[in-house]
Amino acid sequence: MDRQITDTRKPGRRDNRWLSAMGLLLVLSLGPAAGAAEAFAVTPQLLSRVEKQYGEYAKRRVARWGEILRTDRQQPESRKLVIVNNFFNQLPFLPDQRHWGQTDYWATPLEFLETDGGDCEDFALAKYFTLRELGVPAERLRLTYVKSLTLDQAHMVVTYYKRPGAEPLVLDNLDGQIKRASLRPDLLPVYSFNGEGLWLAKQRGLGRFVGSANRLSLWQGLKRRMRAEGLELAH
Repeated sequence: MDRQITDTRKPGRRDNRWLSAMGLLLVLSLGPAAGAAEAFAVTPQLLSRVEKQYGEYAKRRVARWGEILRTDRQQPESRKLVIVNNFFNQLPFLPDQRHWGQTDYWATPLEFLETDGGDCEDFALAKYFTLRELGVPAERLRLTYVKSLTLDQAHMVVTYYKRPGAEPLVLDNLDGQIKRASLRPDLLPVYSFNGEGLWLAKQRGLGRFVGSANRLSLWQGLKRRMRAEGLELAH
């Protein structure tokens, strides 16, 4: 992802800027309520298909994902965050244009693993859906668009809120260590969501719209492909 976001202001207090950004969000419902039935199924048939199409190493990646989904549901949430973040951060970063031949493409978690890589949105989406499947409630998770001040470009991360109003933890592919938002001065929050459908929000302060109608088509395409894979979260 390399879309630019213009923001000339210096960040203020780190924890407050993340919390205040949350007050500006248009947030709908994505995924099931807590306690929904398991939906992801990494079956022998799926693994056979992956091996035939993408090779042995792709099969191993998907099999490991399936193992996480089967065995780690009873782990404490703090441990789930570490397991999922570390697992997906092993994959390489690949820009959409080079990887998919498109300017912007949202891969399903399975596509991300099969093809061995993706951009920041693919990392974030895979982590989000996997954590939801492991039973982390939707109200504790956000897919958050930020500006990477180091890279000077738009970027997506997962943020985890242990309780309402808490300072979030940041799960990121740029920095593999899960940190409180106040320890990530390189990230300026713009807007976040955990919702399906059209989500648009103005950037804090001066700036332009950073969401657009094509985000809806990207989300719908992602959901269609997840349904076809049999891996859509149950509602």
